[in-house]
Amino acid sequence: MKEEILNHDQITHILRRMAFQILESNANETHITIAGIDGSGYILAQKIAAELTKVSDLKLKVIKVSLDKKAPTAEKITLDSEDRLSGESVLLVDDVLNSGATLMYGCLPFLKQGVRKLKTAVLVNRNHKRYPVKADFKGISLSTSTQTHVEVSLEENAYSAYLE
Repeated sequence: MKEEILNHDQITHILRRMAFQILESNANETHITIAGIDGSGYILAQKIAAELTKVSDLKLKVIKVSLDKKAPTAEKITLDSEDRLSGESVLLVDDVLNSGATLMYGCLPFLKQGVRKLKTAVLVNRNHKRYPVKADFKGISLSTSTQTHVEVSLEENAYSAYLE
């Protein structure tokens, strides 16, 4: 059975709030690379970038981080950008932070490139982390059982998040 935990209006409000928090955290920056984990994380990164564009004059670049969420390994992580990010400020985005594995492995390419600042953002923080990674910016935090699943949908004009 699905239980809605966030509706379209709530997610829209969260995205706006996160944009302001990200802007505040990057007050001395002129540009930011926003990297979304392939799938809903990438869509969320695009939506955060759209909100940031409304409230700031930061130069933004959105890129995609591809990895297998079920079995992430360092050798299978790719970025859809050839640009060097050394010395850059990067925001890594995913829809749900559960165990922390996806964000942990997703950080590796940026650490290898020597980015100056790396922050993370998620829509839903599950509080079930097995790895020492945290979300710097989060929409909501949930304490649920490990058997429940969070499903995020970011369809145009129909955002939602459900517990299953």
